[in-house]
Amino acid sequence: MKLRRPVPPGRTEESLRRHYETERRLADRLRASTREERTRLYATMYDELFQAVPDHPRLTATEDPASLDRKNRDKLSLVEPWLRPESVFVEFAAGDCSFAALVAARVAKAIAIDISDQRPAGAPRPANLELVIYDGYTLDLPPGGADLVFSDQFLEHLHPDDVDHHLRLALGLLRPGGRYALRTPHRFSGPHDVSRYFDDEPRGFHLHEWTYGEMAGALRAAGYGAIEGGRRVRGRYQPVPLGPLVFAERLLGPLSHGLRRRLSKPFLARNLVLFAGR
Repeated sequence: MKLRRPVPPGRTEESLRRHYETERRLADRLRASTREERTRLYATMYDELFQAVPDHPRLTATEDPASLDRKNRDKLSLVEPWLRPESVFVEFAAGDCSFAALVAARVAKAIAIDISDQRPAGAPRPANLELVIYDGYTLDLPPGGADLVFSDQFLEHLHPDDVDHHLRLALGLLRPGGRYALRTPHRFSGPHDVSRYFDDEPRGFHLHEWTYGEMAGALRAAGYGAIEGGRRVRGRYQPVPLGPLVFAERLLGPLSHGLRRRLSKPFLARNLVLFAGR
């Protein structure tokens, strides 16, 4: 395999190959798994990856408070138009819960959902922030209570057979008029996992990278109503009609991988953003 991008700082070509091969092996196992097997794999696959790849960026990166604040402010620009003092906000794959804690200061209640408690010691724990640990499938939360459900860089990690279940799970949490706001890497500018150094397709822990047309179709099939795209305008994400984005995908889709990737950046951006209403 020939490297397709420069080796990033702090890593070697050998470590990148080991990372890619390990992640691809684990991802192949995940792709071939049953739902029951996935509940066990999700709990162990990152431990296995990190043992084989000790220089993995998740282990070596030290995120300074300023960088974390920029990332959270960027997320806030995506959801802020729908936050109200009386809102109930739900975030899937909340990680360290720092973003959910930021949102909690603007809403009546924030609920962070993940498969484990990843909050560092001393992290803010607002009284109106609830952390819910689940197995990836079953949630012990009342239906129809949320005004806004949010996920960022999450759907690409789901097994294709689990996507519809997740979308319906999120829909069930929304009250009438509520929205699911999501952001996930756009396939045309990818792959976005470690595969980008060796391949034209995601072979690692990004089990599927999406287009607007595909994601909108999955949302409609799960029962969502009005669906809009999202574009960043003057520092904030604004809803935009979905049609022009899907039309751009149809024009760019037949192009070669390299040309499509270059042209997709100005027309479609690195990530796709969708707002789907109940």
